Amino acid sequence: MDLDFLFLLGCLALLGLGLVMIASASTEVSYKENGHTYYFITRQMIYFLIGVAAFLFAVQTPLSFWRRHVVIVAFLTLIGLVLVFVPGIGKEVNGAKRWLNFGLFNIQPSELAKIAAIMLLASYMANNNKALQEKYSAMLVPGAVLVIFALPIYLEPDFGSMAVLVVTLGLMLFLGGMRLSLVIGAGVLVLAAGVYLVGTESYRLDRIQNFTNPWADPYGKGYQLSQALIAYGRGDVFGLGLGNSIQKQHFLPEAHTDFIFSVLAEELGLIGTLLTIALFGFVVARAFLIGVWSEKARPNDKFPAYIAYGIASMWACQIAINIGVNIGVLPTKGLTLPFLSYGGSSLIACCLCIGLLLRIEWEHRTDLRYQDIQVIPTKEPVHG
Repeated sequence: MDLDFLFLLGCLALLGLGLVMIASASTEVSYKENGHTYYFITRQMIYFLIGVAAFLFAVQTPLSFWRRHVVIVAFLTLIGLVLVFVPGIGKEVNGAKRWLNFGLFNIQPSELAKIAAIMLLASYMANNNKALQEKYSAMLVPGAVLVIFALPIYLEPDFGSMAVLVVTLGLMLFLGGMRLSLVIGAGVLVLAAGVYLVGTESYRLDRIQNFTNPWADPYGKGYQLSQALIAYGRGDVFGLGLGNSIQKQHFLPEAHTDFIFSVLAEELGLIGTLLTIALFGFVVARAFLIGVWSEKARPNDKFPAYIAYGIASMWACQIAINIGVNIGVLPTKGLTLPFLSYGGSSLIACCLCIGLLLRIEWEHRTDLRYQDIQVIPTKEPVHG
């Protein structure tokens, strides 16, 4: 199978950078919590191997398989979202119930649920594209999909993942040609709901207030962001060098997970951060292009294109939020950085998405090849 080499190369570069940065950022906390330096990177390598298996499965599986079984996939992921609340099965960390405990490892169902929601909405949009452009009633099903997946994620609570899901599904509908009046109306409703949800919890209000001026309480509520900003200052233009971060030495909480980009900035400097952002931009843009190419190759079957738009939107949203939090332009929120942050569920989901996108690109390119075949008419025999 001839795959999109440039896209695959960009993804592999990000995955490789992620492994290097996790190995660097996790050494101190790994030794403190587990007694040896390479605990987290060893686990991440194991998750990476599982991710490779998920990638190979996705890239070898026809998209028609996902379309036939999309309801089953969605149902299984919803079961996972519910099971996190069951005592003995769900695992609670820092007051949040986001993981399923399997003894040797934990799984975060919300990472896979976002992909399932994208597939389910893509299937509906492909079958009801014209209705979405003409009828307001066609929005009932997308609204139901959003509520069904977003509600349990919100209750975990995981406000960041819920926000990513809402924006992702909204962008899918917009790119799918939904009426502009519906886009504006839905956007206003979502914004109002977001303001209400932020106002219902005092800790969310605190985050809104603290990120604007973390130095007002640098040893309290503004501590994490203050330490992240110090990391950027230390990194300057060229960085302190790989492995030389000071902030990872128990100053910056979650240095190998949510705030790994700050450690990257400290060690690789401004140049390293800009190159990383450029690489993110290339991968996301290529994912959107795969959707455009697929839509042109299969104008009567836009299911693959909508999946590509969904994955690209999800990555773009999550990258923007994580980096925005790290540099202090968004309120502090626990949200992993795709490809780079430590976390098995996030890594496996990334690998699965890469496989899906490469399969979409390969199938649309195969379709175009068949369309370009010229049938040469044979000459009729001359009688007489």
